[in-house]
Amino acid sequence: MGERYANGVTTSLVDASNGNGRTASISNSTNSNRIEDSNKLVLKRKLTLINGVAIIVGTIIGSGIFIAPTGVFRYTESVGSSLLIWSICGILSTIGALCYAELGTSITRSGGDYAYLLVAFGPLVGFLRLWIALLIIRPTTQTIVALTFAHYAAKPFFEDCDPPQMAVKLLAAACLCLLTAINCMSVKLSMKVQDVFTIGKLLALVMIILAGLYYMATGQMQNFNNPWEGTYSAQNIGFAFYSGLFAFGGWNYLNFVTEELQDPYKNLPRAIWIAMPLVTGIYVLVNLAYFAVVDKAEMLSSLAVAVTFGNRVFGPLAFMVPIFVALSTFGGVNGVLFTSARLFATGAQEGHLPKFFQLFHVKQQTPIPSLIFTCLMSLLMLLTDNVYSLINYFSSVLWLSVVASIAGMLWLRHKKPNLPRPIKVHLALPIIFMISCTTLVLLPNFKEPLNLTIGIIITLAGIPFYYICIAWKDKPRCYGRLSNALVNLCRGIFNTTIIESNEVLK
Repeated sequence: MGERYANGVTTSLVDASNGNGRTASISNSTNSNRIEDSNKLVLKRKLTLINGVAIIVGTIIGSGIFIAPTGVFRYTESVGSSLLIWSICGILSTIGALCYAELGTSITRSGGDYAYLLVAFGPLVGFLRLWIALLIIRPTTQTIVALTFAHYAAKPFFEDCDPPQMAVKLLAAACLCLLTAINCMSVKLSMKVQDVFTIGKLLALVMIILAGLYYMATGQMQNFNNPWEGTYSAQNIGFAFYSGLFAFGGWNYLNFVTEELQDPYKNLPRAIWIAMPLVTGIYVLVNLAYFAVVDKAEMLSSLAVAVTFGNRVFGPLAFMVPIFVALSTFGGVNGVLFTSARLFATGAQEGHLPKFFQLFHVKQQTPIPSLIFTCLMSLLMLLTDNVYSLINYFSSVLWLSVVASIAGMLWLRHKKPNLPRPIKVHLALPIIFMISCTTLVLLPNFKEPLNLTIGIIITLAGIPFYYICIAWKDKPRCYGRLSNALVNLCRGIFNTTIIESNEVLK
């Protein structure tokens, strides 16, 4: 099969039929216009174990834990079942993260799902994953989290009504621009923001847990009477899990920046083992606190259960809860922005995106063009009122791509048994994860198949772009001149250079 190397110079043809690993190098005509740079650099590994834990925890804990508990409870109306579902969602996410630890230590390349699908199933599948991430998933995710931040940041100033929509959008735009500037300036500064806001949101959740435990310690346990009484159906349970898994989204984000993680063979699994049990325990205890204070009727009618909880517990200090949510989502935007830019840079290194995405600042090693492009795409999303419908189209596709990545891990065990695997999970774990997630993702779509259908259609729309922009060898010379001009423009404005990958996808 053909394999694309990270330096973008040659393609290797491996004769898989005889298994002798014989290779022949051929020049790749698509690189005839590539930018030559005698001073290429490689990325430095600046992310520590603490930074890795902060990325996982900071991107998982966003607005979900403050809002999603109502979504889980609505479909079962059972306290006991809700707590059980939150626990199972944490266990499933941990299993998925452990499978990604095997992927991330055997393919130590930034890019996450994109890199794994590229190695396992070839360039077309990898490009389609990159396609939906570039156009929809990452910009809309950043926009939605930024809008959530803006809404809760403005809420204390509008106690009796919702903040004006235009004010919320302007504040969201300011959030995106500020965090983009921080990420452009310094990796250490962006990680400091991530660390500080992760600690802040954990302290806020600990305050909620302690308040709930105080309520239970004073004997107020009436909300736990008949904890298993509720309404049950396979479809409703599927929807409940959907809300819970949404709140755990982000557990695989550290895999998008493994090239910048110090000693990834040790720190990637360590970060997962620290972060996932921590988040799962906090989520279960926070829900326990919610149920101790908020009764079933209030839970079902509340749009943001944390606000209802705060009004009941904190009294005159209830305004702090929207601030907690704002702090939490601010850190979430930073985590998504940081990993998105690295994903697009990896795509450019593999020849799947324009070369300017591969440019990093000479001194700070920040992917300034990628960060600015990501910010601009998110700002464009603010102009539409259909941002939430866009993310609905791709939520199922996103989870199925995670399942495909883990299926790729099993395929690579068969296809490349000699690939170094510092971590090798038991076969039962990926099988359990794939079956569970596929079932839970497809259950809601039996009732509302339109979202999944549209998501698949737009994903497949990337196929002609792949064959025209990537696979087509003899492009007109004007294509190369335009690419070179964009690269030189970015170099001149942002003082950037091409930085090669530490790793090779092969």
